[in-house]
Amino acid sequence: MEHLTNLDAGFLEAEDSDRHVSLAVGSLSILEGPMPAVDAIVSGLADRISDIPRFRQVLQTHLLDLGPPQWADDPHFDLSHHIRRAALPAPGDGDALNALVGDVMGRRLDRDRPLWECWIIEGLQDSRWAMLVKIHHCMADGIATMHLFSRLVDNESPGYDTVIRAAKQSAKVPSQQKDWGLNPVGWVRGVGRAAITATRISALAVGGALQVTTAILRPAQTSSLNGPVSSMRRFAAAAVSLDDVARICDAHGVTLNDVALAAITSSYRAALERRGETPARTSLRTLVPVSMRSNGAADRTDNRVSLMLPALPADAADPVEQLQTVHRRLSAAKSSGQREAGGIFVALSNLMPFPVTAWAVRALTRLPQRGIVTLATNVPGPRERLTIMGRTIVRVLPIPPIAMRLRTGVAILTYADEMVFGILGDFDAAADVDQLAVGIETAVATLAATVG
Repeated sequence: MEHLTNLDAGFLEAEDSDRHVSLAVGSLSILEGPMPAVDAIVSGLADRISDIPRFRQVLQTHLLDLGPPQWADDPHFDLSHHIRRAALPAPGDGDALNALVGDVMGRRLDRDRPLWECWIIEGLQDSRWAMLVKIHHCMADGIATMHLFSRLVDNESPGYDTVIRAAKQSAKVPSQQKDWGLNPVGWVRGVGRAAITATRISALAVGGALQVTTAILRPAQTSSLNGPVSSMRRFAAAAVSLDDVARICDAHGVTLNDVALAAITSSYRAALERRGETPARTSLRTLVPVSMRSNGAADRTDNRVSLMLPALPADAADPVEQLQTVHRRLSAAKSSGQREAGGIFVALSNLMPFPVTAWAVRALTRLPQRGIVTLATNVPGPRERLTIMGRTIVRVLPIPPIAMRLRTGVAILTYADEMVFGILGDFDAAADVDQLAVGIETAVATLAATVG
């Protein structure tokens, strides 16, 4: 049986720390109609799910956390517990779909069963239908979730090897000399170069660890974006042209992620002003997950991420200034060793006895976190259009979790010719998630207009 890593188990602890939290991630696919017969969909999914061991496994835990949880085959596995069916009320518009998604994502998955659900949703406008796949975060990070999703589509090779390469951000100690030969002098020089490199990496990680610790412990500006959450959720989505984003990147010398975060910055700034609050430099310290997954681990269902904690410039009013500042701060965070520090911390935690790390994580997740305001996670998706049961997937919307006093979270995904944003918010504290989505689209349109 395969054990959970300490990072995987940490998502269980974070969920247990707040009874209002459901730490599941989701992927909503909107497909062209007509919808196949439900029995045919279930039969087709059953064949594909049978090839995914994790979808047929259940978690086993140990008394007093004396050992890490482990995956074991569920002897009572029943597909009917996991494939659900829903129909939208007429006219089946986007508001009705978003309401259903928010309701589904707000509910916790049953830990006595494999930790996933698949919702078949009918009754969308324009004869379309949808499929919502919901997976607990302890099972997979964003990249692994997309890989699992790829196992459900018709396409033979939807390009997820390219996705892994695009998202790979891990920093490894480079090999200073592949062949030292038989010359003892070369040996000494090689060892010296390796020691210097290791020292530099260590120093970088220490600096990054200090920055991350400071960011977490130093409270952000008090605002409505951070605080306790209820058990209900709201969902909204934004979509922008990938061609427009590419033109902005070329004109300003920035990355796709820079443009996405700048658009999020602009929208959150507008939200704060709409709520009668004054945006400040520390109003939008954001958790940005960074993939540490290698190409060889593309098919592993687990979490392999580190993090960066940039303060997005919500205090800047000009859209171009926001974009340039985001680019500078992301570049500084990347070079500061924050992601290396996170990776080393995760690696070291896996060397410690599990009860120690479990109890420590449980204690930390119960503290009132005030340093981070929101989450923005970016997962590159395939550029080709995918199909399920012969029906074309028109759009794929990612759905992030929220926890630890983060009242909103944004997941970003590139699919075909679009960059899409899935926004999950607390039902009571983030009633304006629709306006957050509109603000993101408006921000990208404004930046696109500046480059002609």
